[in-house]
Amino acid sequence: MDVTQIIVNGLGLSLIVFIIWYFWLYRKEGVQVAVVGGVQEVKINVKGGYDPDVIVVKKGKPVRLHFNRQESAMCSEMVVFDKIDQSAKLPEGETVTIEFTPDQRGEIPFQCQMGMLRGKVVVQ
Repeated sequence: MDVTQIIVNGLGLSLIVFIIWYFWLYRKEGVQVAVVGGVQEVKINVKGGYDPDVIVVKKGKPVRLHFNRQESAMCSEMVVFDKIDQSAKLPEGETVTIEFTPDQRGEIPFQCQMGMLRGKVVVQ
């Protein structure tokens, strides 16, 4: 093997390790939501994904998620919460609120209607 092949193989192996880490090993801590007036509220920007995409809330306290869509991509037109049977259309430039009260610990995933943009609410 010459030097070029060693460099190319090394870069390929490095890329494989990075992909494994990014997609399977990396875990975001999430945004801890404060309780204000008995309600947990967070603003979520929708632009190429959800920001923040991991939201940590407390069990038994009402949650208000304010989605603000800042793009015109078709995928982000809707947010779907299958586990709690809620969904909402997200008009561009407007804020849409989803409210629920989590009654058990665990994760409540949400996504766009195509399943490309994903996030989750972690209930503690």
